[in-house]
Amino acid sequence: MVRVRAAVLPAVGSPLEITDIDLPEPGPGQVRVRLAAAGVCHSDLSLSDGTMRVPVPAVLGHEGAGTVVAVGAGVGHVAPGAGVVLNWAPSCGRCHACGLGEVWLCGAALTGAGTVYARRADGTELYPGLNVAAFAEETVVPAACVLPAPDGVPLTDAALLGCAVLTGYGAVHHSARVRTGETVAVFGVGGVGLAALQAARIAGAAQIVAVDVSPEKEELARAAGATEYVVASDTTARDIRKLSGGHGVDVAVECVGRAVTIRAAWESTRRGGRTTVVGIGGKDQQVAFNALEIFHWGRTLSGCVYGNSDPAADLPVLAAHIRAGGLDLAALVTDRITLDDIPKAFGNMLAGRGGRALVVF
Repeated sequence: MVRVRAAVLPAVGSPLEITDIDLPEPGPGQVRVRLAAAGVCHSDLSLSDGTMRVPVPAVLGHEGAGTVVAVGAGVGHVAPGAGVVLNWAPSCGRCHACGLGEVWLCGAALTGAGTVYARRADGTELYPGLNVAAFAEETVVPAACVLPAPDGVPLTDAALLGCAVLTGYGAVHHSARVRTGETVAVFGVGGVGLAALQAARIAGAAQIVAVDVSPEKEELARAAGATEYVVASDTTARDIRKLSGGHGVDVAVECVGRAVTIRAAWESTRRGGRTTVVGIGGKDQQVAFNALEIFHWGRTLSGCVYGNSDPAADLPVLAAHIRAGGLDLAALVTDRITLDDIPKAFGNMLAGRGGRALVVF
């Protein structure tokens, strides 16, 4: 048993509590990891406010990397001392989706979130958020939830690979399948949006339009690859069409999860254009289309889960882009914080401030 500090969500809608928790030694098929860093993702905010549901009380955090401290019986692909990236959505390899090769839709990916993994100092049982409970100094996870960290990438930066980069890169390359010379609009310049902008640049997009409610994010967006910047308004779609020759962009990537933004992203694409929705919205966010416009515009609207990525296959590809200088992980981070600062980071996300906040241990 080891006692560590963690950010605990005691109940849906309650403030996070930074407190001590007790972790057991890893059992068969488990790994204990000392975190180097953990990214603060909008999905964590969605878990805390009930937009997404997991058992509580829970330790949140799903984007992280660290060093293996101990392994249980039967674990052979990592050993103590190894650097690892946490994989919050491990695929089972047996379900229908996995059989189709769509591992990002695995029906068993989040079963671990319903298993008690630790306790508070007073004995209260705790669940591991989205499987990996990265908002803690250490965590204990199933072996399938750790992947070897890429060589030559600092573990603090590698944490971002666990969600923001896999999601943003995958949205562009796997879901939207952006081709060289196409035009792209990215809605939302947070961690995932910044990764999508870099991915569009890597894909060879001829024009990359970044959209956000905050004028202050223009410099961040342009550094990530944006060639144009639009401050979101009631005329966003019209503004993007004007920037792209009057007909609209080939691809829109929506990283916000709001009905108005999804609709604007769809309207910003050309006839026959493609819109990929990455943002996670609530059930109250209803998007409406009429039958005639669906026919007339011939556009495609697609959901995107975890970037439609296979982390085991995609991490080496991302590592190659990092080593080649095409992917800059540090550029996604606007705030390096401690566990105690996570509530403030949630507030910044709600206010639309900054890119990725990174908890550094």
